[in-house]
Amino acid sequence: MALPPAFLDELRARTPLAELIGRRTRLIRAGGRNWKGCCPFHQEKTPSFYVYEDHFHCFGCGAHGDAVSFVMRAEGASFLEAVERLAAEAGLEVPKPGPEAAERERRARDLHAVLAAAAAAFERRLRLPEGRAALDYLHRRGLTEETIARFGLGWSGAGRGALAADLKAEGVEPEQLVEAGLVRPREGEGAAGGYSDFFFNRVMFPIRDRRGRVIGFGGRILGDGQPKYVNSPETALFRKRRALYGLDLAREAAFRGAAVVVVEGYMDVIALHQAGFGGAVAPLGTALTEEHLEELWRLTPEPVLCFDGDAAGARAAERAALAALPLLAPERTLRIATLPGGEDPDTLVARQGPRGFQALLDAARPLSEALFAMLAGARLPEAPEQRAALRNRLVAVAGTIPDRALAAEYRRAWLDRFFAAAGSARRAAPGGIGARRFRAAGAPSPRPPRPPLDPPAVRRERARILLAITLRHPWLLDEVEEPLAALDLPEGEATRLRAAILACHAAASRAEGAGALDSAGLMSQLASMGAADALAWALQGAGLPTAATADAQPREALDGWWHFFGYLRGEADLVDDRRAAERALVETNDPAAQRRLIRLTEALAALRRGDGTSGQDGFAGDP
Repeated sequence: MALPPAFLDELRARTPLAELIGRRTRLIRAGGRNWKGCCPFHQEKTPSFYVYEDHFHCFGCGAHGDAVSFVMRAEGASFLEAVERLAAEAGLEVPKPGPEAAERERRARDLHAVLAAAAAAFERRLRLPEGRAALDYLHRRGLTEETIARFGLGWSGAGRGALAADLKAEGVEPEQLVEAGLVRPREGEGAAGGYSDFFFNRVMFPIRDRRGRVIGFGGRILGDGQPKYVNSPETALFRKRRALYGLDLAREAAFRGAAVVVVEGYMDVIALHQAGFGGAVAPLGTALTEEHLEELWRLTPEPVLCFDGDAAGARAAERAALAALPLLAPERTLRIATLPGGEDPDTLVARQGPRGFQALLDAARPLSEALFAMLAGARLPEAPEQRAALRNRLVAVAGTIPDRALAAEYRRAWLDRFFAAAGSARRAAPGGIGARRFRAAGAPSPRPPRPPLDPPAVRRERARILLAITLRHPWLLDEVEEPLAALDLPEGEATRLRAAILACHAAASRAEGAGALDSAGLMSQLASMGAADALAWALQGAGLPTAATADAQPREALDGWWHFFGYLRGEADLVDDRRAAERALVETNDPAAQRRLIRLTEALAALRRGDGTSGQDGFAGDP
């Protein structure tokens, strides 16, 4: 339900943020009313997590928000759950919903009670003589009594009307059972014809929401009947597109550091939990949806999708990966684990034990790597038309990622792999077109290997790209003037052009009433100062990335500038710069200092990942 903004403002004002966060991680004073400590959302040894009066920010992983978002992220709570918890501590009453919303909530509470009573009835029946076959089946699958009780497994009964008879004594009416998806009116006989059980002769698996409340059931038939598994029909509480089996238990495990693993079925989840993998969940007989992914990312920034190694598993993995791309962000992604052929998590754990499954998780591939393999296949196609089609598809698929910087990184990484694979294929083909051309021309041997990169030349090229981005987007100078001035650039055109750019910017800043320095005006001034040759050198067309073009978006240009700055500055100096920026932020709490620290952190992370080595896409441009 929507809550009044005034209430939320009052709630935030009454919640001491440092005290709230201090329960999760040790905080120390960082000047004035600010605090710092190690981030509770990722492993780190040096504190990069800062708490201010009304918000928190981690300069390591990017976590950011207020008191409500902290509780949501730290405890996996929904928005309303977080608000209710904070309101109780602050002595505030959460505003009541209107009459219609109140009626919906009352009916939901009634349905939860009906489903809880049904779950208890199924559990009782499992222990009766009629449930012996179901209990033996669960034991044969290797489940302990503790696991059976923990998941609330049960038996539907083999007699018609058994559930209605059990719950009648508790005051549950048939109409409530229909609304809960447990029985249905018999077709063709009208209301007077009675009801039939939705679940009959089945082992029962209660499906719970994130708060542990039963919202539906899954049932597995004993014997050879079909369908083997059925789920509750859609109800006011149960939506297959949203529900994940094992979510309530996985939520608790994830906050203790367990990996969140998505598998296929009920028994896979239960077997993994019993083996110590408490973060296992499963969709309910449907492909992963946007709602599923959002729920997973509330638990962890990098859940692992575990698929079978057969063709069906490969198709499911590709569907899930493509569905995730439009939802990706720098702070949330996926990993893909592939099971050996003929195995599922249940059988793998039974045969190899927890160590075997842990090895599978350790070998899970990042989403970018796994998806490239899915799109490109085991080997690149040979025909030029097919290769061009693949390249276009890679670019198009990367373009579905909404975050422009992340999309550029995917595009760059995929095209790097594409060209590397294409080059390897050409070199490995002795009878290819290139070899035939050499023989036809009478050449004694194929073309010699490409010489190794020249480090000074690479540095000059990076400096050229950095200055080209500055020339096309001189508004950057308001933020980057100081780091640009301190940067150690190659002598020659780069240093002369930098000096002229900084002189023009200083003059524009001093001039009263002058507008912002635009690209055309800057280049005109540089030409008049005798820097035309250096200007031509910086803007020559070859090798310039998108960030150095006039139509690049501001974020793209800014990211590109700091990207190349990081490579030119070097890791040791970047570390020193970052420490200085941290001190400046603590002392001043200035937004500009905060932005500087964020940029330096991103540049250092990119440098350590080894980004930016080839091509014209994204922040490419290195020879």
